[in-house]
Amino acid sequence: MTNQVKAGTQPVKKKKIVSLNRKKARAGWLFVLPFLIGLVIIYLPILYESVKFSLFNYKMVNGVQVETFVGFKNYSDALFDTSNFAQSLLTGLKEMAFDIPAILIFSLFIAVILNQKMIGRAAFRAIFFLPVVVSTGVMESVMTVSYESSNSSLNLGQAETTAEQMASAMALEALLEKIFTSLGFGLGLVKYIASAVAGISDIINRSGVQILIFLAALQSISPAIYESCEIDGATSWETFWKITFPMVSPMILVNAVYTIIDSFTTDSNSVMKVIENTYISSIENSKHISAAMGWMYILVMVALVGIVAAIFSAYVFYQRRD
Repeated sequence: MTNQVKAGTQPVKKKKIVSLNRKKARAGWLFVLPFLIGLVIIYLPILYESVKFSLFNYKMVNGVQVETFVGFKNYSDALFDTSNFAQSLLTGLKEMAFDIPAILIFSLFIAVILNQKMIGRAAFRAIFFLPVVVSTGVMESVMTVSYESSNSSLNLGQAETTAEQMASAMALEALLEKIFTSLGFGLGLVKYIASAVAGISDIINRSGVQILIFLAALQSISPAIYESCEIDGATSWETFWKITFPMVSPMILVNAVYTIIDSFTTDSNSVMKVIENTYISSIENSKHISAAMGWMYILVMVALVGIVAAIFSAYVFYQRRD
């Protein structure tokens, strides 16, 4: 009789679980629906015209615009006839190969520290997120207006200060290279360490969002798990690698993807500047070539995101919440 009751109740329980999952899926689609509508109505037509623009050339003949299909000629011109694009793309990828791991490691390290119980924890969290607030459009506009309203002598002083800062950074990098080379380190490792130290400020400025994401992941870990580890005699090092790191690994994937996209779209990106300069240049079919550059840039970004996501997904730990 007991077995019959159990056999009769199991399908009901499974049905309830399936129904709950369906409700969650529907809620998720409702949140995504506005984006999908905007994507179809606004962005897809723009993307179509952009692709078409990169595959055609437009000329005015007797006051009439004539379009000529050129295939991938604009793409080949972007890669081979305009030397800056390919070189800037390779340089940018090399910089990302250093910046992305450095930002992820730094963000996780700071998040672990800020998650500890200490005096002034909220203030420290705000300090590390402050660069993100300052870099927003509103704050940039305010800073631009303040900069333009200042007198010419102040502007000259600021320009000199910027030049001095760049010279100081270069001098610091050269000094570090000299020191580590004299200690017998390889030239490749020396350049990596020197560029890492010189780019610390940039890493800090770009780590605010990642720190918040890691903090949210750390705070979602149950304190009971850490208490069990402490009772079992686990050290802090063992607890981090066997509990903390696996539990936050899904957010490592999220932060890696976010950092890649942020690196590709930042205003200081050299490739973006090459594309913009090509668009306004006087070379023949410059606007079509810049469109081709943009699509190649997007394809490289998508490929890199896919590779990183595939690699990280193999090592990500997902906690079941049945």
